[in-house]
Amino acid sequence: MKTKNVVLVALAALLIPSLVISQNTRFSDPDTVVKNEFWGNLYAQGGNSFFCDTPFKNKGFVLTEGYVYPLAEVRNALGCGTSSQCDDDDRYRQIASDLHNMVPVRSRIEMSRRNAIYEELGNASSPDECGIRESAQFFEPPQKVKGDIARTVAYMVDTYDLPWAGASRVFKSWNQIDPPDDRELVRHRQVADIQGNENPFVLDPGRIENL
Repeated sequence: MKTKNVVLVALAALLIPSLVISQNTRFSDPDTVVKNEFWGNLYAQGGNSFFCDTPFKNKGFVLTEGYVYPLAEVRNALGCGTSSQCDDDDRYRQIASDLHNMVPVRSRIEMSRRNAIYEELGNASSPDECGIRESAQFFEPPQKVKGDIARTVAYMVDTYDLPWAGASRVFKSWNQIDPPDDRELVRHRQVADIQGNENPFVLDPGRIENL
């Protein structure tokens, strides 16, 4: 019996680290993370805007931090109230500080999509200059980032027990048609190095089928 208990304790000790690094446990102050880690570290040398793929050298006035899984949906799921009320919720602050969910976005686009539901609109709407389609409260991203979005949403759903930000079938389809490319893999590694945890759906895209 004593040997059995020792084995169980040893197994538990091995499991705890994997649970700890499965989500963001390093950051819990969204404003500081956005300033110091997102713009001050991850994109300190510039980059490309997420939806339009426009190069930039610094944040400027036309860019903002966008959240692939909208924070409004996080607040609804947690039931913590308004944005200012949720700022006092430790769970919300942890989720809102997750760099895997942050991307540089044109301010105009972020304003129009932050409360939208992801959907495949097809010919129901014409694409804009960035390849974005919008209709009522629905938002279809450009083809080149559909998989990125699917794997980020899957990560948020799985990691933080959140509901899908749209129909799961849509994200699973996007994951298949747009597999991870070098750009996504490089960014993922940079975020993992800063934050201390991986997005397993980027490393193993087929994993999304089990959600």
